[in-house]
Amino acid sequence: MMSPLSAAADLVAADIDRFEKTLTLALEPQRPYLTAAEHAIYGGGKRLRPLLLLLAARACMADPALELPQSVINAAASLEMLHVATLIHDDIIDRAPRRRGAVSVNEARGSDAALLVGDMQFVQAIRCFAAGIETQDDMLLVQAVLDAGFKICCGELDELQTDLSWTPARLRTRYFRTIDRKTAILFQLACESGASLVRARKRYIWKVGRYGRLLGRAFQLMDDLGDFLQTDDDAGKNHGTDLIRRRPTLPIIIAMAELPPDHLVHRIMHGSLSPGPDELRQAIDAVIATRGFAAAYAEARGIAIEAVQCVDYLPPSPHRQVLTDLAYHLVNHGAG
Repeated sequence: MMSPLSAAADLVAADIDRFEKTLTLALEPQRPYLTAAEHAIYGGGKRLRPLLLLLAARACMADPALELPQSVINAAASLEMLHVATLIHDDIIDRAPRRRGAVSVNEARGSDAALLVGDMQFVQAIRCFAAGIETQDDMLLVQAVLDAGFKICCGELDELQTDLSWTPARLRTRYFRTIDRKTAILFQLACESGASLVRARKRYIWKVGRYGRLLGRAFQLMDDLGDFLQTDDDAGKNHGTDLIRRRPTLPIIIAMAELPPDHLVHRIMHGSLSPGPDELRQAIDAVIATRGFAAAYAEARGIAIEAVQCVDYLPPSPHRQVLTDLAYHLVNHGAG
């Protein structure tokens, strides 16, 4: 049976073809500065955020059989560049050697060049979005893109400034604020801008935007759970990265509240132990064994169901159905 991701791509195949051509044109001015490392990032992704934008536009437009305006295609390309910019910056902060199964930009070129290349993707993303602007309402979407970039930076800083001595409740609150800013904001932007650019009803724009935000939360939760379950080949990054980087994701926050203060997981997270392979494996198994691990999954599933309820307000269509299918697929099969 075809996966919902493949079904979604087939449903908007002509739009994706236009998106790919637009993205290639948008990257052309950068050609002298891009290397195999950057092309690997652009070539290795699932295009989930642009796909959501195209699906939201089709699900909300008055006549889904019409050709999408070029402004929608530009927005999809812009969103992918903005996403790549965040990936490059994430890898600089994490000092990650790999991304999507390939050498990361910072590993290949050094942090200074990676920072500039990441900034270039963000600037070119704004240029691409602005190139399709036609009305004053569209200008408001440029502001939304800039706001999203600002919130992503805030989310990165929130994560760096999280204090593990905080109570579990405060850590949980900070975690959800961080993933809303780092991840969910681009999912929301994808869906809202897709609907806005086809002049959808305001109620549809709000509902599909909320769907995107909730889907982004569920996506990040599943990604954080996958850090403990996936192999390195599956994840395209090192297994147990969140523990190694002392990043308090929800599974870790709940596990730390359950495990004794002198446990291996606490020692790793508080920096008193740099784990070897055996110790890291023990810590991973310990987090998985806590009842909180299942609770974190239940949270992701509940968020995905809430997202589905949002798109139920849209007119019935194959595009609406695939948005529903994608949400369930995410929590049934993970973010990978």
